[in-house]
Amino acid sequence: MNKDLTSGKPEKVLWSFCLPLFGSIIFQQLYNIADSFVAGKFIGENALAAVGNSYEITLIFLAFGFGCNIGCSVIVSKLFGGARYSELKTAVRTAIISSTVLCALLMLFGGIFCGSLLKLIRTPDNVFHDSKLYLEIYILGLPAVFFYNISTGIFSALGDSKTPFCFLAASSISNIAMDILFVRVFDMGVAGVAWATLICQSISCVLALIFVFRRLSQIHPKEKSPVFSWALFKEIASVAVPSILQQSFISVGNVVIQGVINGFDTGIMAGYSASVKLNNLVITSFTTIGNGISNYTAQNVGAGKLPRIRDGFKAGLKMVWIICVPLVILYLTASRPLVNLFINNPSKDAVNSGILFLRIVAPFYFIISVKLVSDGILRGATMMKQFMIGTFTDLILRVVLAYVLSLFFGSVGIWCAWPIGWTVSMVISVIFYRRGKWMKS
Repeated sequence: MNKDLTSGKPEKVLWSFCLPLFGSIIFQQLYNIADSFVAGKFIGENALAAVGNSYEITLIFLAFGFGCNIGCSVIVSKLFGGARYSELKTAVRTAIISSTVLCALLMLFGGIFCGSLLKLIRTPDNVFHDSKLYLEIYILGLPAVFFYNISTGIFSALGDSKTPFCFLAASSISNIAMDILFVRVFDMGVAGVAWATLICQSISCVLALIFVFRRLSQIHPKEKSPVFSWALFKEIASVAVPSILQQSFISVGNVVIQGVINGFDTGIMAGYSASVKLNNLVITSFTTIGNGISNYTAQNVGAGKLPRIRDGFKAGLKMVWIICVPLVILYLTASRPLVNLFINNPSKDAVNSGILFLRIVAPFYFIISVKLVSDGILRGATMMKQFMIGTFTDLILRVVLAYVLSLFFGSVGIWCAWPIGWTVSMVISVIFYRRGKWMKS
């Protein structure tokens, strides 16, 4: 069901819209957590290290799908808020066509340079083969990643966050069962984990596309809409490209950090692989809520209702902080059993490094959540220059500090880079938010 985000109490509207998005990202992260869980528990510590090692590179590819999602979603939200339905349909087709071309190029690049990327991050010999195998299968599934992201972006733009949640919940639960089936019953090793993810994502993608086109058929513009528009392509690209760059550079930064971590032993690699999945579950959840706030902001900008954006910021902060409290408590008090979930007969280094990472970063979830809410509004209002400054500040600080502090404090120095980068970039993003036109309306 399409939903107008420009009317009603902002706090109630955002809670209703963002909670299914939050649920969706929980299930989305189950894909990766299930892969790590099955690899660590049923194959071994090296398999967990291999999946975690490949994961940082898969995030680069995922960044492009995420950027296409956001570019399409923000522009379609603005058109929907302004009741410009003919342009809306053209924008959707334009996004799908351009994303298809981008996906094909990425698959070609990944197929050629898969091994080189793994060597670039100093992948140890004992996990190289499994890392490469996992990554090659993931690249085959890129079309499912791209078109699912486009579909969810369109649903969100139309104010519907419940339909993609239902698809993803069913798909994620199926992925867990299929992971176990392929690894335990068919003894496929790391390849089984990768194939299970590809199959489940593909089914979810096909169903989402069918429902998207059915939903769009219910929108009847007054005039015929063109198949493709270069003007709308430029608008979509103006949001998508910075979003892709943001996610790509964050992923590249994570790959560089992974390279630093690969200089330590396999135990620390495995501990980091487990704990960073738990960390990414939180960060991606906040990012998804920020995406929902982007849709809310874009619809209200399109409808000319700027004062609602201030109320949306306050409601967004309340939402993420309510979510923060139980997560921070959980990660601080139950870090050991959480890390142990991923590793069967873990080494002391693996457990200790995973626990320490969680205990260092968890209290700062209150800080990074403020930045991601601010970023959601900046992106929804297409203030992409300001959005990028805040993002790159975080990235550069984390990468540089991870390398420098590791020289003096070992792996602990790497973990400390996260809170510092988050804090500085949060201050910058909030300053940009307070300079927005909605503060003067």
